[in-house]
Amino acid sequence: MEITWIDYLVFFVFVGGVALFGCSFVKKSSKGTDAFTKAEGAIPTWVVGMSIFATFVSSISFLGLPGGSYAGNWNQLIFSFTIPIATWLAAKIFIPLYRGIGSVSAYQFLEDRYGYWARGYVAICYLLTQVCRVGSILLLLAIPINTMFGWDIGTIIIVTGALTLIYAVLGGISAVVWTDAIQGLILIAGAVICALILTFGMPEGPGQLFSIAAADGKFSLGSLSATLREPTVWVVLIYGIFINLQNYGIDQNYVQRYMTAKSTGEAVKATLFGGLLYIPVSLVFVYIGTALYSYYTAQPDLLPAGTAGDKVFPYFIVHGLPTGLTGLVIASLFSAGMSTVATSINSSATIVFTDFYKKIRRKPIADEKKAHMTVLYTASAVVGVAGILIGLAMMSINGVLDAWWKLSSIFSGGMLGLFLLALVHKNPNRVGAILGVALGLCVIAWMSLPVFKSPIHTYLTIVFGTTTIFLVGLIITTISKKVEHE
Repeated sequence: MEITWIDYLVFFVFVGGVALFGCSFVKKSSKGTDAFTKAEGAIPTWVVGMSIFATFVSSISFLGLPGGSYAGNWNQLIFSFTIPIATWLAAKIFIPLYRGIGSVSAYQFLEDRYGYWARGYVAICYLLTQVCRVGSILLLLAIPINTMFGWDIGTIIIVTGALTLIYAVLGGISAVVWTDAIQGLILIAGAVICALILTFGMPEGPGQLFSIAAADGKFSLGSLSATLREPTVWVVLIYGIFINLQNYGIDQNYVQRYMTAKSTGEAVKATLFGGLLYIPVSLVFVYIGTALYSYYTAQPDLLPAGTAGDKVFPYFIVHGLPTGLTGLVIASLFSAGMSTVATSINSSATIVFTDFYKKIRRKPIADEKKAHMTVLYTASAVVGVAGILIGLAMMSINGVLDAWWKLSSIFSGGMLGLFLLALVHKNPNRVGAILGVALGLCVIAWMSLPVFKSPIHTYLTIVFGTTTIFLVGLIITTISKKVEHE
């Protein structure tokens, strides 16, 4: 079965509809900076929760989870099991903290503890990470769309980036959050439809799917060995705790959503809903990969030679789904990428405005609202265009995608350790914090960059980097406090 005009129609109607819907918030977002960056704290709880869910899911999840379980087992699901820990800590500590401070920036807290250097440092790291993220997501989205439709990858990157940038700029955070909610619903629907078709499309019924997968160990959660070289259950579990703590605790993408809710209580409900929703949805995606394995093992003639890993699900979407549903699922995949890109653009513009512009520009301005909105619009455009250019650059450089992700881990590696130290000590030693960050970044670089050939699995990069920063800062702070009291 091939893609038909009906699939194209479904796809274009959905994508065009989302963009137009996002642009419809232009009047609301143009009221001022509070409207553009946090929707004046008036977003319904379920919408905030769906936006948090959609922020967590990207085109990488859409293709990576099925691809990973197709090639391996359910090891990736361990990561999802750590989300309740992160959301509980967010509900108890981080959400009340940020809403109590009242700043839409996640990094005001660092300035209160360390001084502006920490805020500026982390804000720069965040911006670098988000620009890398936009470029990576655009490229990873363009590759399967190219496989499905045959369109030029560069054109897909430019059009997708420009389309998302338009509604992110015009509609502000209201457009981002509301379109996230719609895209999240379509994404879930697409995944469930694929899972059902695979399950009941087996030649001998659903039982055959489970028997083939079980016989080949596809339901295993991974090894329980103590090695740090492989993604064992323990390695993925520890990695998941740290990365989700970073996501729900200090990531501007999430913190900004906490501020769009009507109250602290509603923000907590939204976070628990959005975070916990990812667990069953990730289970569906992992199940799809296993179902694809059984589906094509039972019918090997349906899968062309050389099609494996992340390429199997896109192939099934094009050739295994009924007419119309193919367009819907491709729209689901597209929506995952669009929501991630829009989120990064808006949150980055917010950081530029709150953490840099407002700190530098202190003199009164005649038309303050216009000046502030100009900064937000310009920053959004710059981040979006930079992300598009990075996505285009990645097309022609072998291995650049992997390098960018490793650089992203270096950029963001010092953030969580600083936050944890600031939570433990109200007045941490600044020298200790700076030294901790320096040593922590050295550890992260050693584990991330291939030239050093670290024997430890890259999943543990954030674990060792964060722990180094926290312990060094804590030890020096503790010693300095003792010396002061002697």
